[in-house]
Amino acid sequence: MNVLHYMAIAAFALLIVLVLIRAAILRRQGVKAIVFGETDKSDFLLAIPILLFVYTLAGLPLPDILRHKVIGSDILGWCGVALCAAAIVWFAVTLQTFGRSFRVGIDESTKEKLITGGTFSLSRNPLYVGFDVFFIGQLLIARSLALLIVAVFFGAVIHRQILREEKFLQIHYGQDYADYCEKVRRYL
Repeated sequence: MNVLHYMAIAAFALLIVLVLIRAAILRRQGVKAIVFGETDKSDFLLAIPILLFVYTLAGLPLPDILRHKVIGSDILGWCGVALCAAAIVWFAVTLQTFGRSFRVGIDESTKEKLITGGTFSLSRNPLYVGFDVFFIGQLLIARSLALLIVAVFFGAVIHRQILREEKFLQIHYGQDYADYCEKVRRYL
């Protein structure tokens, strides 16, 4: 393993720690932030690319074809580190902007207000944009065919999740959400 690989692992660990810290802070405030899979078991589709990513990142055995480097430049690896760092900062700012509204999964019982400020004024789904940028950065670091496949699969599953959440938000917030959608794009 080289230094870029260790940086990729550290970046992923930091991303997970940020979510867990935010969830713990909310739990102390009486908010159950992790409701993943409670309204729909298909939420667990997100676990598949995450587990494949962890498997790949951990350097566990893969067929030679999947270890094949799809990009050959170490300079792009360092660009990937920069993207991961930017994504983590974006992610942390978005977690702060969420306030008490942060949830992992769809919480049909939420009484929190619609968040439209901060990073939400730039994207209706800033956490997912952060995830996507993070995984692009990881792909540039590892540059393997396996990670390319995982990143594409992750992007598709994330898009599906966004559509599910947008449907819920439209029902839950009605015209306020429709007005917000008119002003702010789904991604960027």
